[in-house]
Amino acid sequence: MNKQIRVGLIGAGRIGKIHAESIATQVAAANLVAVADVDLPAAEALGKQYSLTVSHDPQTILHDTSLDAVLICSPTNTHSSLIVAAAQQGKHIFCEKPIDLSLNRIDAAIAAVERAGVKLMIGFNRRFDANFAKVKQMIADGHIGDPHILRITSRDPAPPPISYIQVSGGIFLDLTIHDFDMARFLFGEVVEVYAVGGVMVDPAIGAAGDIDTAIMSLKFANGAIGSIDNSRRAVYGYDQRVEAFGSAGMVNADNNYPNSHAYYSASGILREKPFHFFLERYMPAYGSEIKAFVDCVVNDTEPPVTGADGRAPVVIAMAARQSYRENRPVKI
Repeated sequence: MNKQIRVGLIGAGRIGKIHAESIATQVAAANLVAVADVDLPAAEALGKQYSLTVSHDPQTILHDTSLDAVLICSPTNTHSSLIVAAAQQGKHIFCEKPIDLSLNRIDAAIAAVERAGVKLMIGFNRRFDANFAKVKQMIADGHIGDPHILRITSRDPAPPPISYIQVSGGIFLDLTIHDFDMARFLFGEVVEVYAVGGVMVDPAIGAAGDIDTAIMSLKFANGAIGSIDNSRRAVYGYDQRVEAFGSAGMVNADNNYPNSHAYYSASGILREKPFHFFLERYMPAYGSEIKAFVDCVVNDTEPPVTGADGRAPVVIAMAARQSYRENRPVKI
């Protein structure tokens, strides 16, 4: 196929706006033509900005026969049902993570996609960050030798609202799910997880039934081991780092900064804090991610992040949650 595909967007919130901008400015092979959101003013604002047809009902996107693909950027509890509905209408699908918080519904969504023969790509944008992609390439090219140890640090600058915490599925399914995906991306399948954690940032998070600080140890199918550490609050900014160590060397990726200058004086060395928000840190990755989805549709290739890739981190997150509650390692 050699054409520009027509795309509809479901969800005009923060992530929907990001993807709309990416298509408009970075993805020449796609034309965003419609948006739907139950919050009609949000849809109208986005529609005005990009000259889109607007609706408050996602069904108008799903049943529009002129559309080749749909971007699902609505709340998590709508993802799996919208995937099924889009597949039944023969549309290729990009869906934000997670597919669902239920494995049964995830499996039903993946099965619907397979029956329809359409593409499904899940939005794990960090795979498309240039730093992490380089680490992946270095590992794949054998530069670290046999993988031994993987370390992932992922800390937010501030916790989300308690109203979000209450519906997020918990830290493992919300924050750490990106890190579980990164662990698989870099070192392969995880076979065991052991999680410890606590409430160290905000007692209200504990009152909502969640934790805000966690460390996980991982065992991989290839024999390597790893660790992930998370916090809902890093006072110095958005902390995103990885380190991969092996028999022949080590490769790491540090934080991104607004600029690279450093001031040296007798009293010490000063430099900028890391980027403070995920949009600043990962905006280029979102563009690369959507371009990869469009490319797989246009060229009829396998999506780089499949439904199975979307399912696996949910399984690991559920095992981590069980591990934390039962204070023991849990096999995947």
